[in-house]
This record gives sequence, C-alpha cells and structure tokens, in this order.
Amino acid sequence: MAETENIHQPVLLDEVVSLFGDIAPGTIVDATLGLGGHSQMLLTQYPTIDILGIDQDEEAIAIASQRLSAFGNRAKIVYGNFREIRRIVGEAGIDSVAGVLADLGVSSLQFDSPDRGFSFRFDSRLDMRMDAGSGSETVAEILASRSEEEIANIIYNFGEERASRRIARRIVQKRDRGEPIKTTKQLADTVASVIKKGPRDKVHPATKTFQALRIAANREIEILEQFIIDSAGLLQPRAILAVITFHSLEDRIVKHTFQKLSGKCYCPPRIPQCVCGAVKTVEIITKRPITPDDDELKANPRSRSAKLRAVRKIGAGAN
Repeated sequence: MAETENIHQPVLLDEVVSLFGDIAPGTIVDATLGLGGHSQMLLTQYPTIDILGIDQDEEAIAIASQRLSAFGNRAKIVYGNFREIRRIVGEAGIDSVAGVLADLGVSSLQFDSPDRGFSFRFDSRLDMRMDAGSGSETVAEILASRSEEEIANIIYNFGEERASRRIARRIVQKRDRGEPIKTTKQLADTVASVIKKGPRDKVHPATKTFQALRIAANREIEILEQFIIDSAGLLQPRAILAVITFHSLEDRIVKHTFQKLSGKCYCPPRIPQCVCGAVKTVEIITKRPITPDDDELKANPRSRSAKLRAVRKIGAGAN
C-alpha cells in the first residue's frame, strides 16, 4: 500500500479540494476513482460529504477500497464506467448530488503496469483497455482489423499526429507481410521508424499514437459529452462538476459542453431562433482552465498537460 501511495500523485489535488469547499452536505461522485487520492483528501477535508466512487479497473478498486476503508460508510465504491453515472447514482438511492469529479487521465497503476500495454517503457501485449475484463477490443485487435484509412483517422483525430497517414501505412504494410503489431515495442518501433526523433526531442515519437489508440480502445471521446450532460443533470443547486483533462480534444469537448450548459448558443448567426438546445443550467466558475503550478510540475511531470474546468449548478433544483 505504501508503495502505491508513493507513485500515485493525484493531479491538481489542492485545486480540486478548494473547488468543492462551499458545497452543501451530500454526496460527491468521484466518477473516475482510480486509486482514490482525490476522494481521500475530500473526505478528510470535508466531514459533511460522502463519496460514491466509480471505476472500471478492478485492481484500482481493490487499492482504493483499502485506502478509503478508514472512512467507513462515508465511502462507497462501485464497479462501472462513468458513462453509467445516472444508473449508478440511482441504484445507490441518491436523487441529486453535491458534486461530480472526473479525472480523465490514465492512473499510475495502469501506466506503470508492465503488462497492461499503456506504456512503451515496457514490452508487453498491446492491450490498453481500462477494463481488462470487458471483452472489448484491444489495441492489437484494432490494428489487426481496421483499414489503413480508419487507423490513420484514429491517430490523427485522437492524437493530433501529423504523420498519421504514414504511420498507418507502415502498420498495414507490416500486417500485410504477416507481421501484425501485437506488442508495445513493435508499435513504438514502427512509429519511430516513421518519425525520426531529433537530438532535442524530449517526448518519444510514439506518444501521440499511443494516446490516440488508448482513447479509441476505451471509447473515451464518444462518451464524454453525454457524461457531462448526465452529470450536470444530477447536481443539486450550487453543486460543482469538475473535470480534469489531459489533451486538447478532451479539453475542447469539456469547454464547449460547459458553454452549452451555461446557455451559450451555437446556432449559425442567421437563424432567427435557437435550435441547438442551449439552456442555462450551470455557471462556469473557471473562466480559464486551472493548470499545475511549477511545484507540481517538478514533483509530477505527468501533470504537465492537465487542465481543470468546473461549473456550478444554478436554479431551484436538479434536472
């Protein structure tokens, strides 16, 4: 346990705790519980709140359960995906919540695991599923079954990788020669053969490709907007919804969904009446995303791309 706590550094911990400082007593849903670092501090700082934690990684749940055991029935943990937040909250017998937190990053447990396939630092089978027992496609299976164009689109859209077409072509060429990519090293080496790392480059050339394929395997983007809408609908008045993202595509979705929930209309200017459905149910409380300070960046370099955005529920009650 101590070893796990040493490697697990919750991102923007102080900032998250501060955001939830003036909420009413009730339940905060930690929709991506991970190893429970954020929840542990929230429970410690605010004795009038409970935590309902959701995670789809059974190994993480086991660690978080031990970590939060000292809080007794103030901490309840449920196996599931954050897209199921409405069902999970309802089955817990809760009508509305005091807050929702989602940290969309890969946990240290997953990233540092030598056999989960999230990192090219280890040569392992190319999996990358957050829920390893889900039966969904692994990254290796995606690369074995998708067309060159589909692979290129995944790498470009989810990784913003300019060399996506050349990388996809090289992957498919290997597959056609009977050399399908099945391990992290094979994928990293394939990308590196396309993108040459310069002497000043600090980031591995396969970083964006790994990110993109992880997002595709876990369907992270397609469920994010609906999760935010569902979460906002569960909030009681003055409750907080906070989301931590780690790349620009996620951040744009959070930003635009928050803006829509705050009443911003996205209809073309020539349309006389709003048809996009924008209704003001929240107020944005982070005009600009909160990012790690220099001290956190030094202590935890993985936090460098983290952005925290939050909204507060308005109105007479939850939707």
